[in-house]
Amino acid sequence: MAKSNSPAVSTSQTWWLLGAALTALVPLIPHVPPWLVALALLLLAGRALLNWTQRKLPARRWLVLLTFAGTAGVLAQFKTLFGQNPGVALLILFLALKPLEARTRRDGLAVVFLCYFLILAQFLFDQSIAAAGMMLATIVTVTAALGSLADARARAADLLRRSGVMLLQAAPFMLLLFVLFPRIQGPLWGLPRDAFSGLTGLSDSMAPGSISNLSQSDAIAFRARFAESPPRDQLYWRGPVLNDFDGRTWRIERRLPAQRLPYVPQGPAIDYEVTLEPHAKRWLFALELPGSLPPDSLMTGDYQLLAKAPVTARQRYKASSHTTMSVGLDDSEHVLQRARTLPPDFNPRTRALAASWRQQHGSDDAAVLDAAKRFFLSQGLAYTLTPPLLGQHSIDEFLFETRQGFCEHYSGAFVFALRAAGLPARVVTGYQGGETNPFDGYFTVRQYDAHAWAEVWLADNGWTRIDPTAISVPLRIEQNLAAAVPAGSNVPFMARLDLALLRELRLRLDALANNWNQWVIGYNPERQREFLDRLGMRAPDWRQMTATLAVLAGLVLLGFTAWALRQRRRTDPVQRTWIRLGRKLQRRGLPRHPWEGPLAYAGRIAVRFPESATEIGTISTLYGRLRYGKLDPVLFSELKSRVARFQP
Repeated sequence: MAKSNSPAVSTSQTWWLLGAALTALVPLIPHVPPWLVALALLLLAGRALLNWTQRKLPARRWLVLLTFAGTAGVLAQFKTLFGQNPGVALLILFLALKPLEARTRRDGLAVVFLCYFLILAQFLFDQSIAAAGMMLATIVTVTAALGSLADARARAADLLRRSGVMLLQAAPFMLLLFVLFPRIQGPLWGLPRDAFSGLTGLSDSMAPGSISNLSQSDAIAFRARFAESPPRDQLYWRGPVLNDFDGRTWRIERRLPAQRLPYVPQGPAIDYEVTLEPHAKRWLFALELPGSLPPDSLMTGDYQLLAKAPVTARQRYKASSHTTMSVGLDDSEHVLQRARTLPPDFNPRTRALAASWRQQHGSDDAAVLDAAKRFFLSQGLAYTLTPPLLGQHSIDEFLFETRQGFCEHYSGAFVFALRAAGLPARVVTGYQGGETNPFDGYFTVRQYDAHAWAEVWLADNGWTRIDPTAISVPLRIEQNLAAAVPAGSNVPFMARLDLALLRELRLRLDALANNWNQWVIGYNPERQREFLDRLGMRAPDWRQMTATLAVLAGLVLLGFTAWALRQRRRTDPVQRTWIRLGRKLQRRGLPRHPWEGPLAYAGRIAVRFPESATEIGTISTLYGRLRYGKLDPVLFSELKSRVARFQP
């Protein structure tokens, strides 16, 4: 193997490389297997120990064995070496191994470039403001490490300052590219298959305890911006519709989605825009009921609004809902009969109660419904986040024994009773309520706003929303979760009413994060057109935007070239020739120190390259005469000629 001409890395340069590798690795620790984190930290610590004790680096064969072992571990972990997660894992492995063979500055450059790749990888997992801030700090550190490879004697403070200045100088051009570069639909980075494994949200089934568990989370489900805010009793955000019941669990009915709205919108409309957080399912949430479909969406026959693909990235859509119209008046008998179906041998006491309503009111479905409402109002049902466990006849136990439950208990029991009385009914889940953030004007709906209610079919009105929770515990609808549950309940932080200052701080942070999501992460083609329209660039096309970028880049390049030429003219021509000689020698591992004079430098060169001692002595003498004496064109021509021919 030919010997590299790249200079050896010094002890201080190695410390910088290890620091850069560590800062690039730390943000990824939560997203990679623990064994890989431990291995990477162990390898970096081992390289630090070798640097501290000035011992030799391990033989190449050990590095090869470690590389194969680590790669085998990645393969065993992910079952493949291709894709996002295994790719990031391999980058971490290579970054941890590379310093163990970093003998030259060229090897150091490889470490730095691996760090830059890992900085990009951070955004595959987290695109928050905190992640961006950590990325900037990492870039400053890695760029400082890059600077140390060029100037080994520079102080740490100087390297960090230069790195920060470089980023500040690049910021204007970066902002121009961000604003003007043509956007593509969707994020530039993919998301891993397991990116949503820890997310909370509604599901396609409901059993006792499922929504009360969800109510413990104050994670944001979505945000909305209204042209005019509707009253709270209209804030029912429709989601999964549960029509099938097996005695304990309600599930959605598997049916093909309709391609268009199964109703004609009627009545006044509420206009708003929703920014939906990713939840890895297909539901799009809208107030009951939307008058049009957002792009790339469908609606089922039971009025579930679905995206054509799972929502794996933040999604923004506009909607216009009609909250007072009647739907389903012409539903088929097959649909209605399915909405009356109950499994046999469950909840006999509730069945008997419903039969008494029917016997008392005959065929008057509205009167039967009123009887059910009166019963729920009179039972003294308690709203609690910690309902007791229920047995086989869960609805009987809830209505006649424990009388404690959450919205899934109320809605499930109400629908069961109506079906037992012969009325078509089903459970609808979604979100109810939310709160306006005063610092950005957005209406925020959190996971603890998850709710379930009933929907009953009446001949004169079609499908009609009935919320048994609102009947028994009206504070849940009129105010929020914290007002409805007993004092001392373990409600999520953002639902509490007694922490005003902390809530205000959290709302400010939420507003900041929302603006980041709306204008940075969510800067899609629509947002770009909106922003450029404000700047007077109406309906720009790709060619116009590319031409604008080219002109701006040309102006920046022209300005930089003019500045560089001006700086070059300021440099003495003799000095430029001497610098050219220094660059040649730097490539051979003998750079000139900033404080080093020509004679001292020539002495070091003569020791390193004794065969060139005479020539370098002549060159240094010529340089000294021309630099510190009168400029002689003949001697200057000789100096340039000798420097051009000099080959150490």
